[in-house]
Amino acid sequence: MLQRQLGLTGPQVSIQGLGCMGMSILYGQPNDQGSIATIHRALDLGVNMIVTSDAYGNGVNESLVGQALKGRRDQAVVCTKFGNLALAGGGDTGFTGGDPKHVAISIDRSLKRLGVDYIDLYALHRVDSTVPIEDTVGAMKRLVEQGKVRFIGLSEAGPSTIQKAHKIHPITSLETEYSLWSRDVEQDILATCRSLGIAFMAYAPLGRGFLTGTIKSLEALGEKDGRRVQPRFKSENIDKNRSLLERLEQIATAKGITVAQLALAWVYAQGDDIFPIPGTKQVLYLEQNLAAVDVKLTPQEIQILNEMFPINSVAGTRYPEPALKGLGI
Repeated sequence: MLQRQLGLTGPQVSIQGLGCMGMSILYGQPNDQGSIATIHRALDLGVNMIVTSDAYGNGVNESLVGQALKGRRDQAVVCTKFGNLALAGGGDTGFTGGDPKHVAISIDRSLKRLGVDYIDLYALHRVDSTVPIEDTVGAMKRLVEQGKVRFIGLSEAGPSTIQKAHKIHPITSLETEYSLWSRDVEQDILATCRSLGIAFMAYAPLGRGFLTGTIKSLEALGEKDGRRVQPRFKSENIDKNRSLLERLEQIATAKGITVAQLALAWVYAQGDDIFPIPGTKQVLYLEQNLAAVDVKLTPQEIQILNEMFPINSVAGTRYPEPALKGLGI
């Protein structure tokens, strides 16, 4: 697996990472044994960027990743996040997500669950609008000085926040949703990252599974699948969005690849500073996703895809209304 430096300041990482959220929450029933096998297979294939958060199952996913990394810590660049109290179910530290006191408590809990002495990349999962970003990043900087963290990052932050944070301590990466059907970062966030030498970690590069071509109706999702409450998957929107897949499938078929591989190839074509981190708990899909690294798109194909999925062309917002308030701030 080809590796590149993560931003100007970060470590060498595989150009595709593994997102682990869906192994524990939201996307159907967990399968710990299958998920651990998938993480092991990823490491075997040279994928070293393993991405989790303390919010995924309120620590459950970190513990799963920790179990998978036993005896293999040296093969992984461990990336985790903190501060998304809404997804975690509220939090129990008595502080808001970006409070320096919360930062100090969260890091020790994550280290214990992951079973590691340090975390390679520690990121603020959601910006806390009640705490100056300088205070939050200042607390994260102290973790670097203490040897608990090697590099720090942000997730779903806006341009102004990114710039302010970077003045306190170099930000290695920004983790934010980016795919053919979520291109809003192209308006200003991506340019901000590039101006500062910050890598972009693209989560949900397959549109939460929609861009695999396997979810064409609400009925394709299990009754407990968390995507059922996301606007783009609601019946009135998914029917409209399904039409976007038709030409995508035609192009993929003509190239002899899967729709998912085509969607990932488009992300790769956006620049060497973009690192997609598709998630899966199945070895088969992991291997298919990794094969996208070798898919090359022509300038004409890229242009066709850009025209098929212009910004804001998808029916429905990418999160429910309340959650949108925590993005891009």
